[in-house]
Amino acid sequence: MVSDYSQYAWLIPLFPLIAFLALTAMGRQLKDLGIYISIFAMFASFIVAVLIFVERIGGKVEDYTWDKLNWLQVGDFTLSMGFEVTNLNALMLVIVTLVSLLVNIYSRGYMKGDERIHVFFGYIALFSFSMLGLVISENMLELYIFWELVGVCSFLLVGFWYFKPEAKAAAKKAFIVTRIGDVGLFLGILLLFWYMPGHALDFTSIHNAFTTGKIDPTIVTWIAVLIFIGAIGKSGQFPLHTWLPDAMEGPTPISALIHAATMVAAGVYLVARTFDIFHASPDALVVVAYVGGFTAIFAATIGIAQNDIKRILAYSTVSQLGYMMMALGIGVSYTSGMFHLFTHAFFKALLFLGAGSVIHAVHTQDINEMGGLSRKMKITTWTFAIGTLALSGIFPFAGFWSKDMILTEAYEHNQLLFWVGVIAAFFTAFYMSRLFFLVFLGSPRGKAHGHDDHAHEPHESPSTMTIPLIILAVLAVVAGFVNTPFNEWLGHWLTGQEHDEKANWIVIILSTLAGLLGIGLGYLIYLKRTIPRDVVSGKLPWLYTLLNRKYFVDEIYDSLIVKPLRGLGWILELIDVYIIDGIVRLVAFTVVSLGRLGSRLQNGQMQTYGVIMILGMLILALAIAGRRFIHAG
Repeated sequence: MVSDYSQYAWLIPLFPLIAFLALTAMGRQLKDLGIYISIFAMFASFIVAVLIFVERIGGKVEDYTWDKLNWLQVGDFTLSMGFEVTNLNALMLVIVTLVSLLVNIYSRGYMKGDERIHVFFGYIALFSFSMLGLVISENMLELYIFWELVGVCSFLLVGFWYFKPEAKAAAKKAFIVTRIGDVGLFLGILLLFWYMPGHALDFTSIHNAFTTGKIDPTIVTWIAVLIFIGAIGKSGQFPLHTWLPDAMEGPTPISALIHAATMVAAGVYLVARTFDIFHASPDALVVVAYVGGFTAIFAATIGIAQNDIKRILAYSTVSQLGYMMMALGIGVSYTSGMFHLFTHAFFKALLFLGAGSVIHAVHTQDINEMGGLSRKMKITTWTFAIGTLALSGIFPFAGFWSKDMILTEAYEHNQLLFWVGVIAAFFTAFYMSRLFFLVFLGSPRGKAHGHDDHAHEPHESPSTMTIPLIILAVLAVVAGFVNTPFNEWLGHWLTGQEHDEKANWIVIILSTLAGLLGIGLGYLIYLKRTIPRDVVSGKLPWLYTLLNRKYFVDEIYDSLIVKPLRGLGWILELIDVYIIDGIVRLVAFTVVSLGRLGSRLQNGQMQTYGVIMILGMLILALAIAGRRFIHAG
């Protein structure tokens, strides 16, 4: 069946691009109208994405490819640009446009009063355009162009409040660290171009080449690992995860967009989109699985000891991305990884926007200065509770189904990764219950509740902020039912293959127990207080410091990489200033001095000319005599 709507997929990124251009050209003049232009553009993109998605789930629709734009021609080689629609990117189009639309609506209330609000909405539109262009790209080079544009947008948005030194530093850090991964991706694309038959880079040719084994297995592994390095950078996997928590210095709606639908989702989508390459290399899959598994538990332990509400959620994202990568690396298919990306987009956007609602009300991000907010912010409280339960993997919320699918595959194919996933699930439930109990329940405390002269009375956020929370909360409840052990519709639809996996009750029981134990421990420590809060920090202060300081990874990088590079830069600066520039200045000084000397000598006085002539003759005579003396000797 030929698609009727897929041929219009190019409109999806076009709408936000038009909004960006309009806001950039005349944002100040448009005032509030510019905001609604951005919202309407994303709404239009969402409608087209939904039409394509519904059409593809309604019947067997062929993949649609348009590649008629000849962008570059060298000899017999022609590089075409275009767009492609498959079931995989049709799902991504819905995720990105829906979350972006809700973030746009939410930002109308959150950013109210900001002098540069039109710039903010312009950046969001450009960010959405970049991610949507990446999703429908027809070949690897086109994807890489949008990949880099996504990185630029993250730099602009993380550093949006550029007058804050922390925001500027975080923006630079995000840009530089992700560039490391991008170099790996670029090298992978070059290697792919060199070894692909006909140097083709389109995804159809890649599928045909790697499923038929036309490329040497060693080269396949190198290509896959280099592509994965790019995904490590964008998706915040260890060891390139350090930029993601610092990116919290940007406005909270951007944190939601980065963590739920754009920047970090790009890395997972890249691995899924090129899964044929990874599937052809068992060694590369092992790398992906173990990097993902280590990242999942590594970030989860850090989240336990953080006190900034957004940083806790940031490390949660790093951990959940580790789950996704682990699922992809297990190698059964990309269904479980993409399923968790799908559910995670909704409950993580919900949690970040909920955190923004809290920050908007109490003007602090320290969870130790909050408490009792459920009395004043009922909508935020209930929706945040749903997001917390979904992230903790509690039945029947969305996170339960997708996390259970990952753990089931790990249980059947890699027991070590299974237990890593279960332990990480326990930590996740614990730090999320800690966050929820400290922020929303218990007694009010801190400066946000009248305990000092700069108190703010908490209040519920405006409807422009709470309506997106309610929509996302509903999705965080129901989204998981698209793929359960009893109805694996999503897996069949994404891959075209039948999945006959059944519910594994051992996995279900163990994962549920891990979540409940984590929440129970959080309840006993932070709400019931039957266990002292300093049970770890008091008896094992070194462990708490280690987790609170994030295993000192930033300090290690600073000592081993940043300071040596800064020292090398200082040495190179000295060479540049005193040697390179010194030689240039010496030559210039010599020429100028000779010119001045020549001008003094040519003064029109005969006696001066006579003296010079005599001196010249003496010098010439001495030179001749010296030459004869040398020859005679």
